[in-house]
Amino acid sequence: MRQGARAAGAAIGGLLATMTAAAAAEPAKLDSGSTAWLLTATALVLFMTLPGLALFYGGLVRARNALSVLLHCVAISAVVSVLWLILGYSLAFSDGGATQAWLGGWSRSFLAGVGPDTLKGEVPELVFFMFQMTFAIITPALIVGAYPERIRFGAMALFSALWLLLVYVPVCHWVWGDGWLGKLGVMDFAGGIVVHITAGVSALVLAALIGPRQGFPAAPPLPHSPGLTMAGGAMLWVGWFGFNAGSALSAGGGAGLAMTTTHVSAAAGALAWMALEWVSLRRVSLVGTVTGIIAGLATVTPAAGYVAPAAALLFGIAGAAVGFFATQLVKQRLKIDDSLDVFAVHGLGGATGTLLCGVFAAKSLGGQGFAAAESVGAQLWLQFVGVAVGVVWSAVATFVIYRVVAAVVPARVGAEDESEGLDVTQHGERAYDLR
Repeated sequence: MRQGARAAGAAIGGLLATMTAAAAAEPAKLDSGSTAWLLTATALVLFMTLPGLALFYGGLVRARNALSVLLHCVAISAVVSVLWLILGYSLAFSDGGATQAWLGGWSRSFLAGVGPDTLKGEVPELVFFMFQMTFAIITPALIVGAYPERIRFGAMALFSALWLLLVYVPVCHWVWGDGWLGKLGVMDFAGGIVVHITAGVSALVLAALIGPRQGFPAAPPLPHSPGLTMAGGAMLWVGWFGFNAGSALSAGGGAGLAMTTTHVSAAAGALAWMALEWVSLRRVSLVGTVTGIIAGLATVTPAAGYVAPAAALLFGIAGAAVGFFATQLVKQRLKIDDSLDVFAVHGLGGATGTLLCGVFAAKSLGGQGFAAAESVGAQLWLQFVGVAVGVVWSAVATFVIYRVVAAVVPARVGAEDESEGLDVTQHGERAYDLR
């Protein structure tokens, strides 16, 4: 009987091996459900920049600079879209051969070889290209919050183009494009390192280099329209479902988990920021509450598809707490005019979430498990390496890019133009006609 059982087991094992080999030999098939979801997610992520981020930032500056901020977001969207087609996507996601660990190749430049039926996994590569493009758009657009009300339009456009190619594209490839950080086992579900750390750190460096606005820090400018900021923040909250849940790249339980953790963390971030304002200031502000939402969203992004919904509560609280105290540290202690708190909310939020992912992704804590490490300590070390690499590369590259840009195009407007506002002096228009 034992021999018969062994024979039967061997036969079953052989059959399973044959079926597995046959399945592996079959070409990938289009999943229409996942394709439909990724198309929707792509639209949601673009909605985050236009109009979400544009309105969020536009309401936070003075009225005489509101239009310039909106135009910065629009211009970056156009510039990045063209560069992503020409070479950005290819360098981030194609096979780089001998340089694969560090950068992709040129085979997908101008989408060469990509047709309507070309698949990337179970979705059309054209859809994957568009989805990733929206991430490439919003990341340099986040940096707009570091330099509003004082930068020349030409310098902004040139900086954003160079930054995309020299900061975003390499880090994106290292983490998501089969590069060395991804192979190492660093976990970044939707952009804690790739998006938020790169943008946040670069914002801090750029704000320090370009200098503060007039009157800072003695008389910091007040937001001209908290209502616009709230409207933009609400659009970001909704669009973030595409940002995080879309990163599952399929319409299934993974997307559902990411959407749930995203929403829970945003809500927790809002409540935590309210509580901190009440304890320290005895009031609750609309701008602060919306900022708490964004802090919660940014912090859960690297872990959205890896951790349990209960853990997302801690991500939101941690992100809001770090952001709340960091905004005061950067502006009051360091005297750096990171005008709209990009570093405090996005940079530190992304770093906090990336590190927490190394703990709460553990199966013992309800998570989905680690990518490569066998223990919390080992995965936490990998996450730290990812954070450190993102911070150092972004800081050094941003410093170099700014120096190059400033040598070619004057970066900062004159004192008189700054006083009058960029809407008129740079663009000949006004956001509001008050006649």
